[in-house]
Amino acid sequence: MPKHEHAPQHRHAHEHAHAPGAPREGGEEFWDERYSESTRIWSGNPNAVLVREVRDLSPGRALDLGCGEGADAVWLARRGWRVTGTDISKVALGRAAEHAAEAGVDDLVEWQRHDFTESFPDGEFDLVSACFLHNYGDFPRARVLRTAAAAVAPGGVLLVVGHAGGPSWDPDRLAGIGFPTPDEVLAQLELAEGAWEVLLAEEHVQALDGPDGRPGTRPDNVVKVRRLR
Repeated sequence: MPKHEHAPQHRHAHEHAHAPGAPREGGEEFWDERYSESTRIWSGNPNAVLVREVRDLSPGRALDLGCGEGADAVWLARRGWRVTGTDISKVALGRAAEHAAEAGVDDLVEWQRHDFTESFPDGEFDLVSACFLHNYGDFPRARVLRTAAAAVAPGGVLLVVGHAGGPSWDPDRLAGIGFPTPDEVLAQLELAEGAWEVLLAEEHVQALDGPDGRPGTRPDNVVKVRRLR
């Protein structure tokens, strides 16, 4: 799963030919194959929205859903969080573990492989981060996000960052993926009335470099909610 601002983000959504006999799009083999195409897919930098929205939170237990090569999890660990990083790809998790070791925070991060259509990490967390958790096919994103919300401890935060469309140089690039609005994400979460506080629900324009190195933009959105009880 993907992550970062200097490459087209998919965090599950990446255009990839699906020939007969090829790995199922969005499955473990699909992403292992995708990550095996290069020694590094993403920039190694944490997502800008995560940094902006989490830097003032007191460290606790964090869950990074779809951690990719581990940049967000490593950034959190460097700030004192104890992190569970999860991804469907063993290749990505191996790179994430190497990143954590190089950063000297491997004792603060646990890596777990999960296909969220089948399993989900156990426990409660002070922060659950789901950045660009999109996929092709029948990926049940709304159900996964409801499960993510249920894993937030009282007083904790759920951060959901998503695409709102394709990049400026190719607006139809991710046409096979559904991108809910912030209001639609909030509705999908089915948060119990009086039990949550909405801290942020908005769309924004993300600056990023295009494949030719020229500056471009992409519409993204963010939902940030705090569990009150």
